[in-house]
Amino acid sequence: MQRMTALFSAALLTAGLMAVQAHAQDTAGDPQQQPQAAAPAQDFSDDQLQQFADASQDIAVISQEYTERLHAAEDEQTQQEVRMEANDKMVEVVEDSGLDVDTFNAIGHAIQQDPELMQRVQQMAEQS
Repeated sequence: MQRMTALFSAALLTAGLMAVQAHAQDTAGDPQQQPQAAAPAQDFSDDQLQQFADASQDIAVISQEYTERLHAAEDEQTQQEVRMEANDKMVEVVEDSGLDVDTFNAIGHAIQQDPELMQRVQQMAEQS
């Protein structure tokens, strides 16, 4: 159970980090992107949920590694560099899983709102 807690904590942390990057890159301020981030759970296929579960496991490892580096950083600039490097690696993991960042974030948000969906994703993570 501790592994699962770390898994979803890392996924949620990642969702937050990637949301910051997405916001920074969204210079056009497209208001139509927001509703997609709150997509209902039924919009996610089993494949997408499995991809989320798999990516979350890798992200948990990255998150732990970079959290340690972040605590060891001596100044704000170094901390920012560590955050950006961690974010880049996590985005790469998400994209390598077959998901885009927006879908990953939407699934992360959906599992926060839907305990049944979270349980499904946890079961998928345990089986992989």
